[in-house]
Amino acid sequence: MRSVDMRSDTITRPTPAMRRAMAEAEVGDDVFGEDPTVNRLEEMAAERLGKEAALFVASGTMGNLVSLLAHCGRGDEVILGDQAHTFLYEQGGMAALGGIHPHTLPNQPDGTLDLQQIEAAIRPDNVHDPRTRLIALENTHNRCWGSPLSVAYMREVGALARRRGLKVHVDGARLFNAAIALGVEARELVADADSVTFCLSKGLAAPVGSVICGRRDFIAEARRARKVVGGGMRQAGVLAAAGIVALTQMVERLAEDHAHARRLAEGLAELPGVCIDPARVRTNIVYFEVTRPELTAAELVERVGAEGVRVLPLGSRLVRAVLNYHVSADDVEYALAAFGKALRR
Repeated sequence: MRSVDMRSDTITRPTPAMRRAMAEAEVGDDVFGEDPTVNRLEEMAAERLGKEAALFVASGTMGNLVSLLAHCGRGDEVILGDQAHTFLYEQGGMAALGGIHPHTLPNQPDGTLDLQQIEAAIRPDNVHDPRTRLIALENTHNRCWGSPLSVAYMREVGALARRRGLKVHVDGARLFNAAIALGVEARELVADADSVTFCLSKGLAAPVGSVICGRRDFIAEARRARKVVGGGMRQAGVLAAAGIVALTQMVERLAEDHAHARRLAEGLAELPGVCIDPARVRTNIVYFEVTRPELTAAELVERVGAEGVRVLPLGSRLVRAVLNYHVSADDVEYALAAFGKALRR
């Protein structure tokens, strides 16, 4: 049976070039700083994002946790969105392992946080209050339709943080999707950020890993935090080699995923029993609502799954599809046919 897997862009498998690079990678002990392939990846990532240094970590969740641990002490507070991946989907690691207090604000439909609400949320210097240390943003914003946050907005938050003596962390799991969608360099989006993580293992198709970028002194602290959470890998160059290929060969092609996502959204909008606004689809993530009262999201997912189309139900009505390297334009048409068949039953 044909398989069209749109559950996530994390399902991507390494390209032939990545497999060759992994097999041939020069390695050393990364905890000692002696893996030349890891060092090269970190140097490339830092340069590409306009930061002084970088750190290779096992996952995006580890990257966010390590960054928060490096920025905040126990009892400190981070301001972030109520739909943020760091808040919803990372098992409360900031609180469980770091003793860091999350102060959530409502994400706007485009993934931003209201600037006035951020300012109002910053704590005064009061013995009763946790100390506000950090503002955390997500770009693109997964739960807000994969929306890219603009350069202008990122700069505004950076200016607010500097004025109030705070740091800014960006969960840039899909940062390069944002850059491609907006037609800017990724470094422009994080110029005012003190730290940023990005994933190699989503749209960029590497099998493992994320990278944290920031100032050299921050990365030194992050390296210590990586060690304490068990993230000190040894001959990690076999993984970093795929990341190098991802950065050099896979960024520009993200535009294809965005185009396929728009086509999927436009096709879904023509089907009965579905509610979706295709104009909101700007990157590779598509959310739509099942409106037939007798049909749940899980049931629709099961029906199209029988045709080899794999998507994720999120709640009783919401479905998510994420376009990726392994989904072609022809696969999108096949998926639309499967959805049409399922919705007309």
